[in-house]
Amino acid sequence: MPIRSALINVMVRAADKAARGLKRDFGEVEQLQVSVKGPADFVSQADIRAERAIRDELKRARPSFGFLMEEGGEIPGDDPDHRWIVDPLDGTTNFLHGIPHFAISIALESRGEFVAGVILDPIKDELFFAEKGGGAFLNDRRLRVSSRKQVSHALVATGIPFSEYGDHGQFLDELRRVMPAVSGVRRLGAAALDLAYVAAGRYDGFWERGLSAWDFAAGVVLVREAGGFVTEIGGGAVRAESPSLLACNAALGNSVRELLTRA
Repeated sequence: MPIRSALINVMVRAADKAARGLKRDFGEVEQLQVSVKGPADFVSQADIRAERAIRDELKRARPSFGFLMEEGGEIPGDDPDHRWIVDPLDGTTNFLHGIPHFAISIALESRGEFVAGVILDPIKDELFFAEKGGGAFLNDRRLRVSSRKQVSHALVATGIPFSEYGDHGQFLDELRRVMPAVSGVRRLGAAALDLAYVAAGRYDGFWERGLSAWDFAAGVVLVREAGGFVTEIGGGAVRAESPSLLACNAALGNSVRELLTRA
């Protein structure tokens, strides 16, 4: 078993606390699928309850840290150098439709850098965690990104723009470039888990535009600590406000970026 730091233990406790409620609520959602009203209002409340549980636990452990949260927005803390970045339910649409692929994502940002991350998939009982300089883990197993070197052998993941969000034309251009060059493209609907899967070597790469910091902050730490790299699609350093994200193993990064930027 890896020895978790006090910081990671705090984050895991917060994720576990939220997970208990989400698992219970997910069981209810599956029953609500057949109702006329549908489960949307119920899921919105489940999201808010999970965020409150996480915030209460983190606040108790580190009372001076600020927050950046999907539901609650930005809450400054007394310590200007540290803030928690929280997505209490990444994969809300999956949850809403009774699809068991969603996660809780918690990261710590220190002076603008993501330094620790926890991603918990409560249905599959998979806990991904990483801290800068300490490696990345899945439950009790050390993680490494894949070792594939040929783009034609790569399995990559992405997020698809929906409704009026995102640049649909740009995405289709990118997909036209990537699709014939790789062995497969996946879209499972939870960016935090996509990044965790890159860290675990399940995916060889992931790209998406228009994400928010709470979608990717924890995953960035995981991929880097598993030996991969994460940049903006254009090659810039990833920050909380980055408009795009590319995560790959070291061998494939430049090739995948070239496909995307050529589009």
